[in-house]
Amino acid sequence: MEGLIKGLIDVALGVGDNNNDESNSHARDEQSRSTWAQVVSGEQDQDEEGGDDRHDHNRNKWNRKEESDWRNEEPETVGERPSRRPQKLVCEDERYKDGGKHQINQHQWNRKEHDEGSNEDWETVGKRPPRQSHKVPMNHWHGYKQQPSEQKYSDDVSYGAEIEPSEKELSDLSQACNKLWELDSNCLVPGKDYQIDCGEGKKVYQKEDMAQGSLFTWVNEEIFRKPTYSRFCSLLDNYNPNEGSKEVVTSEERHEQAAFIEEISRTAPIKYLHKYLSSKGIVSEDYHDFKSMLTDLWFELYGRGGTSGSSSAFEHVFVGEIKKQGEHEVSGFHNWIQFYLEEAKGRVDYQGYIFPRRRGQIPDSETQLLTVQFEWNGVLKSVSSTLVGVSPEFEIALYTLCFYMGGEDNHIQLGPYPVNIKCYRLGNDKIGSAFPIAEC
Repeated sequence: MEGLIKGLIDVALGVGDNNNDESNSHARDEQSRSTWAQVVSGEQDQDEEGGDDRHDHNRNKWNRKEESDWRNEEPETVGERPSRRPQKLVCEDERYKDGGKHQINQHQWNRKEHDEGSNEDWETVGKRPPRQSHKVPMNHWHGYKQQPSEQKYSDDVSYGAEIEPSEKELSDLSQACNKLWELDSNCLVPGKDYQIDCGEGKKVYQKEDMAQGSLFTWVNEEIFRKPTYSRFCSLLDNYNPNEGSKEVVTSEERHEQAAFIEEISRTAPIKYLHKYLSSKGIVSEDYHDFKSMLTDLWFELYGRGGTSGSSSAFEHVFVGEIKKQGEHEVSGFHNWIQFYLEEAKGRVDYQGYIFPRRRGQIPDSETQLLTVQFEWNGVLKSVSSTLVGVSPEFEIALYTLCFYMGGEDNHIQLGPYPVNIKCYRLGNDKIGSAFPIAEC
C-alpha cells in the first residue's frame, strides 16, 4: 500500500519524468551520434554508391581520416566539412569506359544536397554552387586512330601579320610568351565556360584536406567538341601512369599523336611558335619539318625511373606519373583538362590551394594560375601549379618556346600573371618537365 501511495504521489509531482527525459535525451544523443558516425564513416555512401570497386580505395582512405577526426573532435566541429564522395560517371562508348566520356551522377548528387539541406547540422553545405552534369563527347575519337592523311581537320586559317614576331618579342622571351597568351583564341572564360571552387588555403606541409568538394564545379561540355581539345583528350588514356613501366605505343596511338600535332599546327599559337623559332634558326622554315619536330619533342619515348622507353614529355607534363621508388609521389601532371577528367572519375582528391607568397593574392573563381595540393589515385602531389582554362595548343607552344629559347628558370608575364616557367632538360634535345610557378 505504501508503495502504491508513493507511486501516485510521484506521478502527481512529476517525479521520475526527469529520469525518463534523461534516458530519452541520452537515447536521442546516442541515436544522433550513431547517425553522425554513419555520415562521417561513409556508411551511407557505401549504400548509395553500391560498392563501386573503382572508388573503394579512395573511400576507405577518406573514411579512416574522417573517423580519426571524429574521435579527436566534437561532432559539432567535425560538421564543418562533409565527407567527400567520388563523382560517378557514365560512359557512352564501351571502348572508353575507363578513360573516356563521363557524366557525373546528377541524381545522386541532388539527393545528397537535398538530404543535407534538410539536416540542421549541414546547413552551410548548401552554400556552395550546385554541381552540374557533364559529358565529354568522344564518339568521334575512333576517327583519330585513322591515318593522319585520311582525317579531317579544321580550316587552316591565315593569321597574317598577327603571327609575325616583333623585334621586341624576338629580343624578349617574356614578351613573346605574353604574345602567345594573347593569341590563345581557344582559351576558356572563367564563369562562362567553367567554374572552380578553390576552397581554403594551406601550407605545403599541412596534411588536412581544406577543400569541401572538388576544384571544378562544372565545365561546359561544348568545349570538348573543340578540335584541339577533343584530340588532346583522346591522347590521355594512352599511358601507364606508373613511372618506370615500359610504354607500348600502337600504330593507332601514333596516328592520334600525329593528328593532334596537325590540328594544333593550324592555330595561331603554333604558327607564331614556328615563325619565332625559324627566325632564330632553331627549326626549319618548312612547316612539315617543324611538325615532325614537335611530334618527336613531345611524344618520343625516353627512360625514366630506370626503364628505357617508359616516359615522354607529353606523358610527364600533361598526364602525370607516379613514382614507385621510395615513398610514392606524383610527378608531372600540370594540365587542367587532365585534372578535371580525373577528378570527375573520382581519381583526383583536391585538397586546397597553397597560400601565395604575397598577402592579398588569395585565388578565387576567376584565377587562372593556381598552386594546389591534391592526391591522384591515393598518392600525394604536395604542390602543383597549373594554368586553368588555357588551350592545349597554348601550353605546347609556351613550353616549347621556353625549352628552345630559355633556361631552367624563365621569368615571364602571362596576361596579369608574373610566372616562372620551369623547364628541365634530359640531355640537349628532350623535355624532362615543364610547368608554371606563380611568382607571387
